[in-house]
Amino acid sequence: MPASYAYLGPEGTFTEVALRTLPEAATRELTPYVSVQSALDAVRAGEAEAAFVPIENSVEGGITATLDGLVAGEPLTIYREVLLSITFALLVRPGTRLADIKTVSAHPAAQPQVRNWLKANLPDAVWESAASNADAARLVQEGRYDAAFAGEFAAARYGLEALETGIHDAENAQTRFVLVGRPARPAAKTGADKTSVVLWQRTDHPGGLRDLLGEFASRGINLMLLQSRPTGEGIGNYCFCVDAEGHISDRRMAAALMGLKRLCLEVRFLGSYPRADIRPDEARTVQPGTSDEEFTRAADWVARCQDGRF
Repeated sequence: MPASYAYLGPEGTFTEVALRTLPEAATRELTPYVSVQSALDAVRAGEAEAAFVPIENSVEGGITATLDGLVAGEPLTIYREVLLSITFALLVRPGTRLADIKTVSAHPAAQPQVRNWLKANLPDAVWESAASNADAARLVQEGRYDAAFAGEFAAARYGLEALETGIHDAENAQTRFVLVGRPARPAAKTGADKTSVVLWQRTDHPGGLRDLLGEFASRGINLMLLQSRPTGEGIGNYCFCVDAEGHISDRRMAAALMGLKRLCLEVRFLGSYPRADIRPDEARTVQPGTSDEEFTRAADWVARCQDGRF
């Protein structure tokens, strides 16, 4: 029996389309789950080798269901990411006209991406959230709602038709998906990598976040995502989800993580993995004084000073 990849289902989601772009997906059994959390839990329970879930979109930022699923529970590790350009179709039962639509449904992350179109074309329609865009299409098929915002490719799967296509409020909108598995050695360094961590402050004090970010800034590490999430321990208590350029095997990244480990109550390492947006030859030039070679020379100099050889 082939190994299984869990993904946010049902069939016909953007998540499934993005997952099928991975070469290894052809050799896995792809199993849809009803939510991001259930897909992640399938990995934790050993029911799936990995889970493939959305984690960020270019319109609204981090997807909270995924961030929260990685923050809490047994640790998991990100091994791959995939970027997918997103445009929506308005899927309806055959024969439905625009004037007939009183209710529309989609995943909550879709709403900010179609809000202006909805206001201009269906200003009186009631929005109903669904577990995924494909699940919204299924609910339209069952007669629960009049229309769903989903990928045009989902129409045939659910016996619907695309009344409108190419719907998007923001040009070049993209969603980032990640392949998540049980903790193991990070993916090999490529030269165009990303490291993800979650940070919990030891104490809440003025300049606390500045101190954490300074561990990256002082080593020339660029941040790509910074999002706070509530810890569940009362109003004002937050942890911070961070994506940073670089790999844990880079001396500057390792030094930054060691500094954060000293400062923080807890640091959860979510993985170092190849970036999907650029090739290694397009990676940002390392700032002077932060290359592995310069870290090595500095360490050698300190060793010589300790030996009296300065």
